[in-house]
Amino acid sequence: MATALFTHPDCLAHRPPEGHPERPERLAAILAALEAPRFAALDRRAAPLATPADIALVHAPGYLEAIAEAVPAAGTVALDEDTHLSPGSLTAALRAAGAAVAAVDIVLDGGAANAFCAVRPPGHHAEGARPMGFCLFGSVAVAARHALDRRGLSRVAVVDFDVHHGNGTQALLWTEARVRFVSSQQMPLWPGTGAPGERGAHGQVMNLPLAPGSGGAAFRAVWEGQALPWLDAFAPELVLVSAGFDAHAADPLANLALSEDDFAWITARLCDLADAHAGGRVVSCLEGGYDMGALAASAAAHVAVLMERGA
Repeated sequence: MATALFTHPDCLAHRPPEGHPERPERLAAILAALEAPRFAALDRRAAPLATPADIALVHAPGYLEAIAEAVPAAGTVALDEDTHLSPGSLTAALRAAGAAVAAVDIVLDGGAANAFCAVRPPGHHAEGARPMGFCLFGSVAVAARHALDRRGLSRVAVVDFDVHHGNGTQALLWTEARVRFVSSQQMPLWPGTGAPGERGAHGQVMNLPLAPGSGGAAFRAVWEGQALPWLDAFAPELVLVSAGFDAHAADPLANLALSEDDFAWITARLCDLADAHAGGRVVSCLEGGYDMGALAASAAAHVAVLMERGA
């Protein structure tokens, strides 16, 4: 089976102020890289819009309406110092969440081996009633609850290797015993969460802080030694990935030193986990990554492994 690629031109229409790191060129760089001949076999699909019911799986009543009411007719409006709305932002964010839901459906229904959602804005910092850190909706958390509540799964692994802690995903799934959530992140670094003592209401959260300057050896060691055995014991029926590539050595917003090979390695190991327990079912959603060259190369390495393992 093929690897599904979900994206949509609407995701380019979210336009924060000039100079903002989370800019449309991020997605354009990834999509250009995925036009290379080796990606010709991707099953390219249009990301649908998430429904209000999708957003309500994890967000507070009235939250979607509040975001919609704040969208400007022109220009930008700041929701906080990092998170902005432009006229196209709501549609872009609904496409991002909708892609995650649709990707879960296609892999569970056997229409694709695995999937990558090349979408923006990212989602893993958005909390139940609070946009945060460039993020409006918790797309991966929405996908997890969709898989559990609507598709009948009992165990879902959610993993996040973005350089910034997935505080939103953690908060949205804090009481969800049917999920194991693992996040590796630089510490200290914004948003300041992600300490090992943050374990979730049921002990179902694992945080793997990495010191500034850590490279691939340290990254691989915490995943190999701690996270992957813990997830293997859980035997997930689906693996969801918050794929942030800002732990790359070239990224301007943080201080880890990973390479494309490290992202390919973690992708392969997550595919091993999915092969062992979930019929190979992996759904990955783009999060961070702010150096255009490093982002494009890292995302391409990630997708290449998904395609190889899904073939």
